[in-house]
Amino acid sequence: MAHVSIIGTGTMAQAISGVVTKGGNSVELFGPSDTAQAITGDIVVLAVPYPAVDQVIAERPGQFDGKVVVDITNPLNFETFDSLVVPADGSAAQVIAEKLPSSTVLKAFNTTFAGTLASGAVGPLTTTVLIAGDDSDAKATLSGIVSAGGLKAVDAGALKRAREMEAVGFLQLTLAASERISWTGGFGVAA
Repeated sequence: MAHVSIIGTGTMAQAISGVVTKGGNSVELFGPSDTAQAITGDIVVLAVPYPAVDQVIAERPGQFDGKVVVDITNPLNFETFDSLVVPADGSAAQVIAEKLPSSTVLKAFNTTFAGTLASGAVGPLTTTVLIAGDDSDAKATLSGIVSAGGLKAVDAGALKRAREMEAVGFLQLTLAASERISWTGGFGVAA
């Protein structure tokens, strides 16, 4: 059984928590006022907007060391909602990995909406969580948690694939925000 710490209490945090506990694993959620509480999970999910990541890291010095850190962010320009705020050849996940050199960083959950995580479906398809990272054991552990929670998990490759995942997440968010797709819809993966 895995123990997962989720930093954030919003809809994505709640949906990920539901997937984790459905698979028989334990979860602790941390809100903004919980900075004095130590992270105890071996896996830490950053379920906060990308602009909040630096503050979260600063408030918890050393607490991410030796842990698998899952970045779910989509680094959009929240003022214009028309571009990503990371370099064209990089990703939010790679930036986070540079800031947490003693952690194993994975990218996951950013190409799904909370509604599809909670329902387990995107239209007629089972919700698929894409996972990118450079550590195969960490990806296998997260894949097992996702699968135990009733969803599909697909290894999307190395952490450098996070850039493409963030582009897909960005497109999906802009389509939903402009009401071209529903917040309970999105992209599905058929295998």
